[in-house]
Parts: sequence; structure tokens; C-alpha cells
Amino acid sequence: MKKDYFIQDYCHIKNNSVLINGTQLFTQESTDFNAFIKSAYQHFNTDYPKFFKMDRLSKLAFITADVLLKNGQHTIEEAQNMAVVLSNRASSLDTDRKHQESINEQDNYYPSPAVFVYTLPNICIGEISIRHKLHSENSFFIFDQFNADHLWHYSNSLLNTYKADSVLCGWVDVDQDKYEAFLYVVSSKGSYEHNKEEITRLYLTK
Repeated sequence: MKKDYFIQDYCHIKNNSVLINGTQLFTQESTDFNAFIKSAYQHFNTDYPKFFKMDRLSKLAFITADVLLKNGQHTIEEAQNMAVVLSNRASSLDTDRKHQESINEQDNYYPSPAVFVYTLPNICIGEISIRHKLHSENSFFIFDQFNADHLWHYSNSLLNTYKADSVLCGWVDVDQDKYEAFLYVVSSKGSYEHNKEEITRLYLTK
């Protein structure tokens, strides 16, 4: 039976700012991603030492999910069966370049295991799942651009087949000096209708 689902809350990180449901919670003038994401980590009292070992894509996904789930409306019971569906354009290219540089140097050949582990984009889902104890389905997709249609279909499928009670989904992308994250939670209750038009509207909200 077809059911109606809703977007509970959404979080943007872009242009040196962190916003939840369109309200700015943190901003910094620095245009350097590393300085910005470290300041965001400190501002939200994140307290997760492994954060500093993560690559830039995982840091962005981790902080976005953490802010969203800490400030969201979901219950502990819903979180235990929350699926994670993420997507982006650059996959793990930002870290892939760093790994390639380490194996290009014939005189100083040392491919670091600490870098290599992040040469898959879905590693960031693992970091989020460990932090929030999520044990449900998860997937990471690569598209040329934000794909509201696919996210809508996939999250509805997970909910309609009872594989999850809620879905954390969206877009998290890092490529050199460009970064953008937009994550939202879909469930049977919420403030925004879950349809392709509304997902796109919220994604484009500044």
C-alpha cells in the first residue's frame, strides 16, 4: 500500500556556513575547508577523536549528519532502524588524488593505509553509522548532479518494504576547494512533504 512520507529536518553545509531547516547555526569567514570544518567541529562540541583521522569527504558528511541528527525530531527507536542513502558527483576523487601522489614518487614510494582506506566514497557512511549506531541499509550513488528523483524513489522503496523506519539521505560532495552537503531525514512524520519538487526546493534553499 502506498504511504505518504515526510521530510523531518534538513541540513546544509556550504559557503562556510552550517544551516538546519534554513536557519544558520554557524558560519566562518575563512574560505579554507580544513579550517572551516575544524571550527564547525569545535563549535558543535562534537567530541569524536577519530574525526581528525578522516578524509575531507567523511568530515563533511560526518558533521552534517551529526548536526542534523542531534537537532532533529526523530526518536531513539527510529534512529536504530535508520537507513543511509548518500550521493555525490566526485566520489572519493579528493582522496584518490592524494593516494595517487603517494604512489607516483618512485624514490619515496609509500602508499599510506590511512589514506587508502578513504578511497571509497561510502566510507563516510560507516563513520556516520558508527557514531549514531545505525544498523540498517546503506548505499552511496554517483551522479553528475544532485538527483532528487533517485533519492525519492530509493528512500520510498526502503520505507515501503519495511527495510527501514527512516532514511538519512542526500548529497555530500568534496572536490579540491569545492564542497557542499545537503542531508535530510525521511520518515512517516515531518514538516515537509516528501516529493521530488519539495526535495529540490529544499536543496536549493539558501
